[in-house]
Amino acid sequence: MEVLVILIPASLFLGLLGLGAFVWTLRKGMYDDPDGDSQRILDDRYDDKPKPVDPED
Repeated sequence: MEVLVILIPASLFLGLLGLGAFVWTLRKGMYDDPDGDSQRILDDRYDDKPKPVDPED
């Protein structure tokens, strides 16, 4: 039981550290991709018409 005195605060600290890092990356705009969106709309690989399924496969 004495080990829980160390493990619970350590896990809370690491969880809050990870949450803080995630919020920091959100505020810095690291998930924004305006150039990628403009390139993907011109790419033929991502069209709305899926390729037909071959029944022999």
